[in-house]
Amino acid sequence: MRSRDTKQISIEVQSRYLEIQSAPESGRFVFSYTITIHNQGDAPARLLNRHWVITDANGKVQEVRGEGVVGQQPYLRPGERFQYTSGTMLETPVGSMHGSYEMVDDAGDHFDAEIPPFSLSLPRALH
Repeated sequence: MRSRDTKQISIEVQSRYLEIQSAPESGRFVFSYTITIHNQGDAPARLLNRHWVITDANGKVQEVRGEGVVGQQPYLRPGERFQYTSGTMLETPVGSMHGSYEMVDDAGDHFDAEIPPFSLSLPRALH
């Protein structure tokens, strides 16, 4: 397997607290996150699998692995973007997520596109 510069796949994240779905008195804090995946390289690539590491303020870590994202395995040609929204639940008002997407190019070479760490927090919980 050849190594590949994963910087060719850029990932942007925006997270949001979902007050209407949360129940703070029960330790239920729900967040959505919108991911934009941009193929900035010169070769097409398909997203095969996802790996998330979700950490709450108590240090509790959840790992999530699965096929694709939101039921899809998007194929991105050079310059194309794919955007989706998903969510997670924490037992604390603050936490973080990071992870990676397993990608494959048309030559069959697999590589990981790193998802940079991002915070999950109630508005004004972090200063």
